[in-house]
Amino acid sequence: MEQLGSMAPMILFLVLIFAMMYFLMIRPQRKKQKEHEQMESELKRGDKVVTIGGIYGRIDSVSEISVVLKVESGATIRIAKKSIAGKQTEK
Repeated sequence: MEQLGSMAPMILFLVLIFAMMYFLMIRPQRKKQKEHEQMESELKRGDKVVTIGGIYGRIDSVSEISVVLKVESGATIRIAKKSIAGKQTEK
């Protein structure tokens, strides 16, 4: 019984460390992932986007897993939908 009493603070400490990691690391990452998935599902023709690789373009067409972008030179490229970092902000 005495061993259990001496281990209780250590177990409580480990639970607190896990809770802190959850609220400081795991939860914000899940929130960010949900926001990115929502942005992906709302993509439509004409949206201005930037890719993870830094390519700016306007969406020409959208399919289930890919997007065709029209870049400034007029060329079109097909990229994976997951590689879109976000929509361009209007300036």
